[in-house]
Parts: sequence; C-alpha cells; structure tokens
Amino acid sequence: MVVSLVLQEEPAPQTYSPGPPDMAPHHGRLLKGTRKLKYLITGGAGFIGSHLSDRLTADGHEVVVIDDLSTGRIENIEHLIRSRRIEFVEGSITDEDLMVGVLESVDACVHLASIVGVSLVVDRPVDTLLSNVRGSDVVLSAAAGLQKPVLYASTSEVYGKLSNGALDEHADRILGAIQKNRWNYATSKSFGEALALGYAKELGSRNTVVRLFNTVGPRQTGMYGMVLPRFVRQAVSGQPLTVFGDGTQTRCFAHVYDTVDALVRLLDCEEAAGGVFNIGNDTEISILGLARRVIARSGSDSDVRFVPYSEAYDEGFEELGRRKPDTGLLRGLTGWAPERSVDEAIDDVILHERAGMNGVLEAEQVA
Repeated sequence: MVVSLVLQEEPAPQTYSPGPPDMAPHHGRLLKGTRKLKYLITGGAGFIGSHLSDRLTADGHEVVVIDDLSTGRIENIEHLIRSRRIEFVEGSITDEDLMVGVLESVDACVHLASIVGVSLVVDRPVDTLLSNVRGSDVVLSAAAGLQKPVLYASTSEVYGKLSNGALDEHADRILGAIQKNRWNYATSKSFGEALALGYAKELGSRNTVVRLFNTVGPRQTGMYGMVLPRFVRQAVSGQPLTVFGDGTQTRCFAHVYDTVDALVRLLDCEEAAGGVFNIGNDTEISILGLARRVIARSGSDSDVRFVPYSEAYDEGFEELGRRKPDTGLLRGLTGWAPERSVDEAIDDVILHERAGMNGVLEAEQVA
C-alpha cells in the first residue's frame, strides 16, 4: 500500500469563490457552531470530494483526503496540496489499519469514495459490488468503533425504476432484474445506507445518509458515462454529440457548488444525524434537450447523433425514463435550495473544458 502525506500547516484565510458569500440561515441546530473541525473525506480527489475540500478549507476547517486515485485525479486537489491546506493520503478505504489510523485523527468523516459511472458499473459488476460494499463496511465499522460521525454519500440509483413524480426519501425502491448489472450499484449503495443507519440505531452513531441526484460541474470526467462533460467535450472539439436512445429520457442536474452547499449544511446540522436526505435540482430536462443546450451555449457547429443502447452498453444496461428528487426534507431542516441553473452548470463545464484544452496546447507548444 502506497501512502503519501503532505503535512498541513496553519492555513491562511480563504474564500470559497464559486458560491455566494453567504447562504440562507440554517434552520436546524448547528453541530459545530464556530468551532473548527478536522474532516476526513474519502474519495476526496474525485469530482465532488475535491470541491468539498475547497469549501471546508475555505471555511477554516482541516481536511484529510484519502483516495486511491483509481478514478479520482490528483490534479483536482493539487492546488490544495501545494498550499498545504489539506493532508493527502494515497491508499484504499478497504485497508482497515489505514482507515482506523486516519479516522483516529479526525472529528468526522464524509464517505464519498465509490465506484461510479454507468460505464464502470455495467462493465465491472464484481468490482462495483465488492469495492463499494467492503469499502463502506470498513469505513462505517471503524468510524462506529471510534465514535466518529459519518456523512454517507449514497445515490438516487437506490430508487431503481421508480419514476412516478418527485421521489421523497420514503419512496419504495423498485430494482430491475438481477441479470442487469446496472442494479449492482444500487444494491451496493443500499448496503451502505443500511449499515450507516444500523450503526445509528444500535450504537448511537451520528451518521447521516444523502442521496445524490446527477451532480454536474467542473472537474467531472466523461470517461465513465457522465453525460454533461461528454457532451461538452464533443461540442468544443467539433464532434457529434452522441445521445443514447431517442433522447426523450429526462434527468435533473444539480450544480456541484449547490451539492457541496447542501453537504456542508448537513454537516453543520445536529438534527440531521440518523436521517436520509435527497440532494438535487428538481428542474427536469431531456437528454436531447441537454445536448441542444450544450451546442447552443458553446457556439458549436456540432450536430446530434443518436446511438442505440445496444451499441452504447452491453446487455447489463437498463434505461430509466425520468428521475426527479423531492428535496423538501432537506429544505425544511436547513433552508437549502439550489441556486444555480443547468445553463450555469453547462457554462462552467464549457469553461473548464476549454481551459484544459488550452493547457494541453500550451504544454505541447512548450515541449
């Protein structure tokens, strides 16, 4: 096991520029008030984890990131490592000794590490099950033994094929056939939810479960089936945007800055412990509509190419017509509401993609 540490010094005051300087007041009782805490973020080099690291360190907290860099990218947190605002541990959450040692040094844990993305889930069903189940077992069990609170990041996939309107946290879960590999991901994340809530009930662990609905924004990769960064990359490079199926399926996309704000509010809220909360935007858009919006906002000359699901994925895939969150529980407890539109998310991803492309061109010119 390779472990690399960057020791943290006292951080200079920071501001978290992506979000507004202040949000609506929290409605629940605050857990930490003005006290600064030390957080462990598993999967902290990933898309959401890196943005959460930005926010927590900007708020003056200490952060330890653990990531095996299998899907996370060191570039996402390199600015935090260089400025010594985080401590980075390269390692696996399935390493029990490592996790116990790291958890002993922190006040709370945000468990984001997971195999994600439709492509990975469908193509690697065994890894999906074993990595997510074993990892969650190790993290949640070690945290329970050390009496450390955990915010466990689950997914809207646990609702399965249910699509009759906005889904609240008590909605039934309807999964497809076991032969469809897509549902392995939902099964593995449901295990983590059950374990987190089980420890809360039996041992009094201060665990909170969140179900994330299609978070998008800068730093998200399109390598594993994420649709918006794939569309943006195709558009800015002049390629056809590949829409799987007929494009009429709808999704609700939340900007990562809004998702991070929701996570921070729940970390702050003592009354969230033991609860389950949806996090997402409730504005629906069809995938074809998303593709056309990306083309328009990027000024691209690309067109749309429809690809049958049978060509896009193997036989383990199954599509859903729609999935929309009901976030009333989160809103009522913390006052949270999404601040940013899908157009703002598209614009931010376009800027991020073009900046990355310019960086590659500049590097090639220097070489």
